[in-house]
Amino acid sequence: MSDNSQPSSTHCGDTSPATPSPNDHLRNLLQLVAQSDRPAFAQLYEATSAKLYGTVLRILKERSRTDDVIQDVYVTIWQKAAQFKASRASPITWMVAIARHSAIDELRRQPRAPHESEDVLSQISADETGAHEHIEHEQDARQLHACLEELEANHQNMVRLAYLDGWSRADLAAYFEQPVNTVKTWLHRALKQLKGCLAS
Repeated sequence: MSDNSQPSSTHCGDTSPATPSPNDHLRNLLQLVAQSDRPAFAQLYEATSAKLYGTVLRILKERSRTDDVIQDVYVTIWQKAAQFKASRASPITWMVAIARHSAIDELRRQPRAPHESEDVLSQISADETGAHEHIEHEQDARQLHACLEELEANHQNMVRLAYLDGWSRADLAAYFEQPVNTVKTWLHRALKQLKGCLAS
């Protein structure tokens, strides 16, 4: 008599562990890094370095500077892993924020050449009605750079990030820790000031 008591491989009661999500995996790695686990840190680097490198390169535009900043980014992640709060952000969002802060700090220490600032306003989005039309007639990059330097530090950085690096209003709001409407107001005022400066 054949034995039919063995469970089917497709039994609905299969309790094999589910594969962890990418967020869960990174969260676990960060917890281990917080305990100075170097193999976990190597895995974290392998899993996230391409994303963070692209984030920094998008801001700095120079691979040599990006290489240096990325080293600092991972030193910061190693040192601050214990400060990560899963209730406030996903692991990758937290690490991208560190990368962005580091890239902006590098820009503050050593701004790009003046002629590169001309592109900041040549990429103004359609919701800034009329601003692009005004700025495209201003071809003197040095004047534009000088006008950008007259803005408050936060406003200057916001303009660069929005119109040179393509950050969304939501990205800017998260980075500067301000409501989206405040970001829109700051950008509007900054553009108005720049237009006045370029027209003088």
